[in-house]
Amino acid sequence: MPTAVAVDKLVKKFGTFTAVNGVSFNVAQGEVFGFLGPNGSGKSTTIRMLCGLLLPTSGTATVAGFDVRREPEKIKANMGYMPQLFSLYQDLTVAENIEFYGGMYAVPRALIVERLSYLSERLELGVVLDRFTGTLSTGWRQRLALATTIIHKPPLLFLDEPTSGVDPITRRLFWEVIDDLANDGATIFVTTHVMDEAEHCTRLAMMHYGDLIVEGAPAQLRQDIVRNMVEVRATPLWNALEALEHAPEVVEAALFGDAMHAEVHEDIADPEATVRIALERAGVQVEQVERVLPTMEDVFVSLARRHEPADRAGRKG
Repeated sequence: MPTAVAVDKLVKKFGTFTAVNGVSFNVAQGEVFGFLGPNGSGKSTTIRMLCGLLLPTSGTATVAGFDVRREPEKIKANMGYMPQLFSLYQDLTVAENIEFYGGMYAVPRALIVERLSYLSERLELGVVLDRFTGTLSTGWRQRLALATTIIHKPPLLFLDEPTSGVDPITRRLFWEVIDDLANDGATIFVTTHVMDEAEHCTRLAMMHYGDLIVEGAPAQLRQDIVRNMVEVRATPLWNALEALEHAPEVVEAALFGDAMHAEVHEDIADPEATVRIALERAGVQVEQVERVLPTMEDVFVSLARRHEPADRAGRKG
């Protein structure tokens, strides 16, 4: 597939602080590319450089075939960008905001009317079209932000945590729209902290402390990153968690609903027996220990723990 985004050793420094530390990756045309990472890991800074909003300190990147240093205005004309912070005009109605952004992207008036009708139906905005934007709840604002981002049908979309703060119905609607756009050939570059959403992506990359630490398809990462995952049901649960956190055989343990997930060192042949013995040694009543497939949340937590260098403990991004 043709390359939509090509990044090579991209760096962004703010004074002595390095927010993005020489990252390299490619995004193919038509991909839904998930960009993951804890808060402050450098995701938004990377996106702003790719959108032509921040000048890189060093390194190179092309977006839709245009250089981020020399041709930022051409990039902006060929992409849509939905930032984390809501930035639409609060004293305009929903319909007026959509129409305004259509005009900003030089969409012909007749096509704006057509697109407004389509987006109103697809994002279920009909009941709020005449309401002032400043009166909307978070969910409606996010729907409107997405509508203004795609009013001109850009071939490339940057969506920075588009479902932050929205309800499950709106989240599902967003991903239905994203899937539709990808099926029509658009390239989607999306950040999220909701690990279930990461499963919708063709490929994932994870940032941590400004570094890109892993990339691959969701199924590949679940298979390669966490090999020995067990689910534990025990009483009392908090005592079980404390016992596993101190067990040398366990890499990571965390609550998972009314149970726990524990990652055991991959060289241990029988992780279920190992965990059961550790719990019984701590006087915990074990109800069930079974091997399970890791979730994307398990992968995310495991990677973050592994790449927490002591010399960067106070670093922000």
